[in-house]
Amino acid sequence: MYHDCMRRNEMQPSTDTTMPRVKVTPRGATRLKAGHVWVYRSDVMAGREISQGSLVEVMDARGRSLGTAFYSSSSQIAIRMISAVRVPEFSALLRHRIGEAIEYRKRIVQDSDAYRVIFSEADFLPGLIVDRYNDILTVQILTQGMDSASVRDEVLDELSARLQPESIIERVDARVRDLEKLAPRASALLKGEKTATTVLMNGVQFQYQALEGQKTGAFLDQRENYAAAARYALGEALDVFCYQGGFALHLAERCRQVTGIDSSRAALEAAEANARLNGRQIEWLEGNAFDVLKDWASSGKRFDTIILDPPAFAKTKQDVDAALRGYKELNLRALKMLRSGGLLVTCSCSYHVSEASLLQVLSEAVVDARRTVRLLEVRGQSKDHPILLNVPETAYLKCVICYISD
Repeated sequence: MYHDCMRRNEMQPSTDTTMPRVKVTPRGATRLKAGHVWVYRSDVMAGREISQGSLVEVMDARGRSLGTAFYSSSSQIAIRMISAVRVPEFSALLRHRIGEAIEYRKRIVQDSDAYRVIFSEADFLPGLIVDRYNDILTVQILTQGMDSASVRDEVLDELSARLQPESIIERVDARVRDLEKLAPRASALLKGEKTATTVLMNGVQFQYQALEGQKTGAFLDQRENYAAAARYALGEALDVFCYQGGFALHLAERCRQVTGIDSSRAALEAAEANARLNGRQIEWLEGNAFDVLKDWASSGKRFDTIILDPPAFAKTKQDVDAALRGYKELNLRALKMLRSGGLLVTCSCSYHVSEASLLQVLSEAVVDARRTVRLLEVRGQSKDHPILLNVPETAYLKCVICYISD
């Protein structure tokens, strides 16, 4: 359980009574006791006026302590737990958690100097994302508690001392900051002068521009899936929604011809630069993936390996039905384009689309395409994006690798 993890090596309960207290409903208390770390605003019962981002002691309806949390005055997630005991002073715990996160990556990251160092709730530091790109660190701060000046400074000081990067960049998610009612910021260089570097993932080199691109500049959560797909890939390969060439560059080591499709010219220019860096010849095509696949499937174009790695189609629960239709169409087109004995790698990064739902959509597409599919692997995000068993929101990426035959 998450609470068991939080108890290790932490402060003992304090008799201090100055920390604000927040009562939660029985439903909220049950959720926490089951190992989750969020309480929604609808399950907050009472508490005096609390400043945004404050440390609070969470109490059940009978006044029993459930631990310490950050309080958000604006988010629907009002409480994000940081400990199952009272932690009246956060500084020592913050430093300890950063150290634990770094040590965890030393154990599980291989063949890469680009990986996630801290993954918010999954590393018991809600609202803090830190990624390493060789000698550059990027930081995202997503909650009121983590955005206080003292916590920000301590995070930067501890990361600098432990990892000694040449630069630290803050990458801002403006939508999340708006939801948290945080002051607007621009992505910016916080430490050092360097904003570009070269990183290595599974023996493949990538150029990295810290202030450009999506997320924090790359899709580190797919790193292990890149290598897995390359183990099975063969022949003529197609990488759909290729972005800066993550899958395509890995496939190029195994396949005689690789084509990448994306709607972003800037992404394709970066992909071509990465191809040159690795001495690879890859064909890049700018276009709408749905339109291109429809035309190619109708015209009889065929491939031996197809990668489908679309952006999140379902950002909310209300988007799920439309998302499933989109996933089915993509997979149906791909199945029709694969030669017998081919490989399909199909992904979803939509948390609201479950693994079971993605497999169901794939099953329906297989029936419509009149193909036979053997599942080779059903995968998730790279292990540097850890999943907490009792916090399903920490698991979002699905990657299904299939062998296709007639």
